[in-house]
Amino acid sequence: MIPHHASLGGAAKDFEERIDPWTGEKYLAVFRQGAALKDDPILNKGTCFTLEERDELGLRGIMPPSVSDPSQQEARTYENYLKAPDDISRYLFLTALQDRNETLFYRLVLDHVEEMVPIIYTPTVGKVCERYSHIYRRPRGLYISTEDRGRIADMLKNVDRGAPQIIVATDNEAILGIGDQGVGGMGIAIGKVALYTVGAGIHPARGLPLDIDVGTDNPRLLEDPLYLGVRHARLRGAAYFSLLDELVDAISRVFPGALVQWEDFANEQAFQVLRRYRNTLLSFDDDIQGTGAVIEAGIHTGLVRIGRRLDAERIVFFGAGASGAGGALQMRNAMGAAGLSGTEVSRRVLCLDSKGLILDDRVGLDGHKRDVAADPDVVAGWTTERSGSFMLLDVVRNFKPTILVGVSGQPGSFTEEIVRALGAGCERPIVLLLSNPTNRVEALPADVLRWTNGAAIVGTGSPFAPVHLNGVTYEIGQCNNALVFPGVGLGAAVVKARWLPDVAFAAAARAVHEFTGPASAPGAALFPPLSRLRDISRVVAVAVGRALVDAEAAPFIAPGGIEDRVVASMWDPVYLRYRPG
Repeated sequence: MIPHHASLGGAAKDFEERIDPWTGEKYLAVFRQGAALKDDPILNKGTCFTLEERDELGLRGIMPPSVSDPSQQEARTYENYLKAPDDISRYLFLTALQDRNETLFYRLVLDHVEEMVPIIYTPTVGKVCERYSHIYRRPRGLYISTEDRGRIADMLKNVDRGAPQIIVATDNEAILGIGDQGVGGMGIAIGKVALYTVGAGIHPARGLPLDIDVGTDNPRLLEDPLYLGVRHARLRGAAYFSLLDELVDAISRVFPGALVQWEDFANEQAFQVLRRYRNTLLSFDDDIQGTGAVIEAGIHTGLVRIGRRLDAERIVFFGAGASGAGGALQMRNAMGAAGLSGTEVSRRVLCLDSKGLILDDRVGLDGHKRDVAADPDVVAGWTTERSGSFMLLDVVRNFKPTILVGVSGQPGSFTEEIVRALGAGCERPIVLLLSNPTNRVEALPADVLRWTNGAAIVGTGSPFAPVHLNGVTYEIGQCNNALVFPGVGLGAAVVKARWLPDVAFAAAARAVHEFTGPASAPGAALFPPLSRLRDISRVVAVAVGRALVDAEAAPFIAPGGIEDRVVASMWDPVYLRYRPG
C-alpha cells in the first residue's frame, strides 16, 4: 500500500493515495488526464476505467464503450498469454503487458506465480539476457556506463518515478551460469525488481533496475552490430572502482535510504564490492548472502526431516564463485552458532573450484577463497587416483559428505559414479543442484534419485517436474533466492535499516525453514512453493526487521509494530477508484 499522505512522481506529482473523509473509501487522486493517463503503465486501467472515471478524466471514447470487470480483463489477457508459442514469446508478451498496465501485469503473475516466475525470471531470463540487444523493445530502469563519469548523480535524477525503495544493480559479468552478457544483464535486474513486487509488494514505482555497463569481454557481443552496450573490454581495478565509487556516492545523495541489491557480479569482484560498500550504503549481494540464506534454510529443513543435527554434518560445495563461497560462509556461520569451533568448522565445510579442493596451503590463494579454504590436515590419510589436487570424486570417497551442493555451472558434473559414491558414504544425503539456468544443472534430479534408490533429498535452483520412483512422488523443491531477497528488502525498508549485518540473513534462513515446516510424506519438497511467495516474503520481512532492530542496525520499533508496518507496506495489484487531483 502507498501511504495516503504520500505521492509518487518525478518532477510533477502523478498520483496520490487518499481516504475520503466522509465515506472512508480509499481512492487515488490522479494528476493526469486523457491519453497521458491511459499511456501511463502505473495508472492505466485499460477497459476497467468506469464510465464515471472516463467522464471525469477525459477518457470518454478513447477505449471501447464496454466496461470490463477486472476478472474479465485478466481472463482475456491470460487467454492471449497462452497463445504465445514459446517461453521467449511469453516473456515478450508479459513485458509488453507490464509496459502498458503494471497493475494487470502483477495481478496476472500473482494469480499464476508458479507458471510465470520461470518466465519473468530463471530459467527464461537467461535466454533473454543472451538475446537482449536483438529483442529489445523499450527502456525500463536506468543505464549507467563508462561514458557517464562525472554526471551519474544528475542521471539518477532522470528516474521518472522519484526515489526508489529498492535498486537492483548488476555489472553483467556473471549472469546466472552463462557469464558475461554485457548490457544484456539488465534482464536480470528487471526480473529481480519484478520479484520484489510479486513477493514483497514493493510498489512498481519504487523499484529501480540499474545496469552498470563497464564494458564486456564477450567477443560475440563486441562483434554484434546490434549490440546496445559500450564497445570495449571490461574495466578492471582502480578504473572500475572509481566508477562504482561515483555511483555509490550519487545513490547516497540522490536516493538516501534506498536499498541496493548487488546482482550477478563475478566471484572475487562480488566480495570486493560487498566489503567496500556494505557499511557505507544500505546494500547486500544476493548471490553471496541471499543464496547463502536459502541454502541454509533448505539444509535445516532436510536435516529435521531425516533426524540429523547440523553440528554432525559434512558439507561439500562444488563451485567457489560468489554463490558457492557465499553458501559455504553461511553454513560455517551456522555451524559456529551450533557450537562448533572455528577450526572444526573449517574441517566440516569444504569448497572445490576448477583446481580441486581449496586448502589453506594452496600457492597463490587469496581473497574469498582464502576465507573458505580448509585446514590441510583434513586430507591426512586420503587417497587419490592422481597426484596433486583432490577433485570431486576424491573428496566424496574420502570425506564422505552428508550434504553436496552444486553451484558450479558445470552441467553433468555430478556423474553416476560420484552420486553412487556419495550414497555409499551416507544413507540419506542431501543434494542441492543449484546451477541455473536448467541446462547448467550438475545432474538431473531424476537421475540423483534413481542412483540413490530414492534415498537422496534433492533441491534444485531451477524448476523441475516431480519425479516418480518406486511408487513415490518426489516433489522437487526450488532453492530460489526469491524466497529470501524480497522479504529482506521489505524488512530493511520498513525498519529504516542503516546496514545489513549477517544476522539479517540468518533470520531470513530461519523464517523460510520454519515456514516450510515438517513433512511426514515421503518425497515432500525441501522448499515451499512459489505460489506462497507473498506469505513467505511477509514472514521473512518481519523476521529480518526484528533481527535488524535487535542488532541495533535500525531504530527501535516494538515487535508488533514491525509486523504492522510490513503488512501495511505491501502493495496489492487491485484498481482503486480514480478521482481528478
